[in-house]
Amino acid sequence: MPGARPRSASVPLALAYVALVLYASLYPFDGWRWPPGQDLLALAVLPRSVYHPAFDTWSNLLGYMPLGLLLAVAARRGGAGRLGAVLAAFASAALLSYFCELMQHFVPQRVPSREDLALNAAGAVAGAMLALAADALGYVDRWSRLRQRWFEGEAAMALTLLALWPVGLLFPTPVPLGLGQVGERLREGLSELLADVPWAGAAHALLAAPPPAGTPLRPLSEALIVALGLLAPCLVAYAATAPGWRRLAMAAGSAVVGVAGMSVSTLLNFGPSHALAWISPATVPGLTAGLLLALIATPLPRRLAAGLGLVVFTGLVAGVAQAPDNPYFAQSLQAWEQGRFVRFHGLAQWVGWLWPYAAMVWLLAQLAARPRAGR
Repeated sequence: MPGARPRSASVPLALAYVALVLYASLYPFDGWRWPPGQDLLALAVLPRSVYHPAFDTWSNLLGYMPLGLLLAVAARRGGAGRLGAVLAAFASAALLSYFCELMQHFVPQRVPSREDLALNAAGAVAGAMLALAADALGYVDRWSRLRQRWFEGEAAMALTLLALWPVGLLFPTPVPLGLGQVGERLREGLSELLADVPWAGAAHALLAAPPPAGTPLRPLSEALIVALGLLAPCLVAYAATAPGWRRLAMAAGSAVVGVAGMSVSTLLNFGPSHALAWISPATVPGLTAGLLLALIATPLPRRLAAGLGLVVFTGLVAGVAQAPDNPYFAQSLQAWEQGRFVRFHGLAQWVGWLWPYAAMVWLLAQLAARPRAGR
């Protein structure tokens, strides 16, 4: 419909943040049991906290601020007034927090408390107030106009995918920019699922057997995966952008974000002095080739860019699936899953696993959509 307001990216981003909150609140998702001597009515009344360190206080307060901001922006974009946007953000965040606190009764390693609920709700209100301040100052309308100049059609999912790409890079990857390696975790999950199934003994034995040691990737193969890993987000952006100079800026921005994301991931694991340890002899040629291919693809029509993106993503996930674990990847994985990132790594891990497949679904939807009249 001419003049219709495009969907806001705040909605899918808020949903992604809700997934992060659920993961952080209910980790490690193990040992579920009914609290001894408690009935449902007693569980509904959250207990007071007897121990509340400063880190927990600030994390509970600040952790819900982005959620409140996104919810308020989504409400405003949906037509709600400013007071209604604050109330919607507060109610939604408070209900989510209360649900998480209730569920923590059943996780042995988690302790629910009414103080956490209050801090979460206060953080959401603070985030909603920031959103209203930005709206009152005109920043939301400016972003909307900027988005309409840079992107065409319903680009909310494209913006969400592009925003989540650097998050996925924070989780250690077997190859630089090589997202989507889910095969080994799927094998482990299916093995655990079939462990107690009597008729699945042969399948369980096959899945439980350790995979054969893979041969290291050749430099050319590694460079190709790196190139595809950089080209993939560029084509997602191209599928929502008209040909022109803006695509050149997006290609350069993707290269900068990709290098920064891999460097930050390495920095978090090994310290600032090793931030560039992820760069191998094949990495620089791969980045160069990926950037050149992205620049060459800038004149492509949007639908052709979406089709090429499907080919690139297919090659990326196929190449990453062949990549064996390396000592850097194994050590990084251990640091994330057993060290100080144990609460955060879940979001980055799931984004890194699922991002290529979510992008492929969106690209397929772009190819299946009927072209608008006049385009």
